Amino acid sequence: MKRIFIASIGAIALTTIPLIGAIPGAPSIWNAKSAIAQNVVNKPKVNLQLVADQQVLQKNAQGKEVTTWKSLGSKVTVKPGDVIRFTVMGKNEGKSAAKSLVMTQAIARGMVYMLNSATPVNGATLTYSIDQGKTFVVNPTIKVTLANGKVEERPAPATAYTHVRWKLSQALEPNTSVQAAYLVKVR
Repeated sequence: MKRIFIASIGAIALTTIPLIGAIPGAPSIWNAKSAIAQNVVNKPKVNLQLVADQQVLQKNAQGKEVTTWKSLGSKVTVKPGDVIRFTVMGKNEGKSAAKSLVMTQAIARGMVYMLNSATPVNGATLTYSIDQGKTFVVNPTIKVTLANGKVEERPAPATAYTHVRWKLSQALEPNTSVQAAYLVKVR
């Protein structure tokens, strides 16, 4: 049995916040302070939450296998082969739109990303990293040397995936939410 601390797995979000903007004419010190204060009050505030659920497979009365999800706490014991669903939820609780929001989630050590399990988010580009988050691409590939010495590019295996990223193309407006999920299997 492995003990996994779910609380240590975090969600990362990046957002670009527009600068104060040009104030017409030569701004006085009063106007500059007022503009800065206004920008701080009106800036986006995206709160992220990461939730982990464990897959539970059961048979119903007709003998058909049914999948349900059991919420996990911060200290959990899991075993190899268990499937965990991580859900990243972001809500803009600020006064202005959060532009260029990026949600990046690392695949925890001891877990393997389940290929094609990341949920698409409307208006977001879904990319993956196989190099510890240095680069992200839609379809990661690896180079494989064949017996004849020729090198080919092939789709990266699930064990190579280190990060999942959703890059929103549309701004996250105030009081709106976004949610994305992916599955991993415990090694």
